[in-house]
Amino acid sequence: MSQEPRIRVYYNSACPVCDAGIAAQKKRATYCGIEFEDVHLDNAKVTELNTDLAAVRERLHVIDTEGNLRVGFEAFIAIWENSPSEQWKARVSKVAGLRWLLNQVYKVFARCLYLWNRALKHW
Repeated sequence: MSQEPRIRVYYNSACPVCDAGIAAQKKRATYCGIEFEDVHLDNAKVTELNTDLAAVRERLHVIDTEGNLRVGFEAFIAIWENSPSEQWKARVSKVAGLRWLLNQVYKVFARCLYLWNRALKHW
């Protein structure tokens, strides 16, 4: 019996906002093919992404079921696509103009959150 492809979510638990979001996602994803990788607890995990630790601390990263790297808001879409109760979010988020807008909002929010975490010396 073959196992369904799983996605891998790379996140930073040192950020309280990110950690809370992933904790909530883990509760919803207990039945989904999602693996969670905490780069704060294991900094070496970023080598799997061919990027640096700061990039993963700033933005969510996902390796999707096809092996593609998806970063930022696109990573959320990948998670939602693999969470049966949240697939509707992925469909809505893919509307062309809305997708562009949500990507831009995420970039600004993620940058501000990253700078806030650095200022508070969360890492």
